[in-house]
Amino acid sequence: MSALLLPLAAGGCAGPGAWETVTKLAWEAEVTPIEEPPMVVAAAPITTQAARKAAYKVPPWGAPVVVVDAALEVEEGAGPYTLDAGDRLRIFVYGQPNLSRIYIVDQQGRIAVPLIGEVEARGTTTRQLTHIIARRLGTQFVKDPQVTVDIAQNRPFFILGEVRNAGQYPYVSGLTVQSAVAIAGGYADRANERLVRITRRHKGLVEKMDVPPDYLVRPGDEIYVYERWF
Repeated sequence: MSALLLPLAAGGCAGPGAWETVTKLAWEAEVTPIEEPPMVVAAAPITTQAARKAAYKVPPWGAPVVVVDAALEVEEGAGPYTLDAGDRLRIFVYGQPNLSRIYIVDQQGRIAVPLIGEVEARGTTTRQLTHIIARRLGTQFVKDPQVTVDIAQNRPFFILGEVRNAGQYPYVSGLTVQSAVAIAGGYADRANERLVRITRRHKGLVEKMDVPPDYLVRPGDEIYVYERWF
C-alpha cells in the first residue's frame, strides 16, 4: 500500500490548492463502490484523473462512459477557446472603418471580410485569426495593418429533452448544466436530474458524454436531458 501511495503523493503536490479526493463519475448505470469508503488516502490531494478512477471498482458491465469533474476539467485545461459557427466577432482594423465591424462565423466556419474575401475562422483562436487577417491585408491592400479580434458574443448552446422550454439560448461564462436547465425553465416532471448527455463539436470531431449537473457547459454544446424510467 505504501508503494502505491508514494507516486500518488508526488503527483498530488503539483496540483493548485486543495482538491476533493473523490471524483464524480458519470455512468450509464449505478456506480458499484468498493467495500471500504470510495476514497484513496494519500499524503497529498489526488489531482489526476487516473488516480481518481483508481478509487472505484469497475463494474462487470464495463468502464464508465466518461469520468468528469468540473474542477478537474479546469485544472487539466480544456485549451484556448476556438471559434466556430455562430460566434459573433468584433474586428477592428486601425484607420479602416469599412473593415471594422461585427462579423458572424457562418455554418461553413468562415467570415467574409471586404478586400480579402472569405477567411477560415473555425478552429482558430482570436489571436490566430488576428494574424491571418493582418497577413492577408498586408500582402496587397493595407500597409502595416493593425488588427484586433475579440468575441462580441459566444455561439449559443442548445438544450433538448426533458426540460420545460427546450431550444437555443445565449451562452454565458461559467455556465453549468444545472444553470442551463434553469434557463430552459427547469426540469420536466419525468426528467432524470442526475445525468445528462452533452454533444460537443470541436474541429470537426463530435464528442458525446454523460455528465452530472455541475459539469461546465461550453459554447455550442448540445445538452440532452434524459427521461427517468422509475
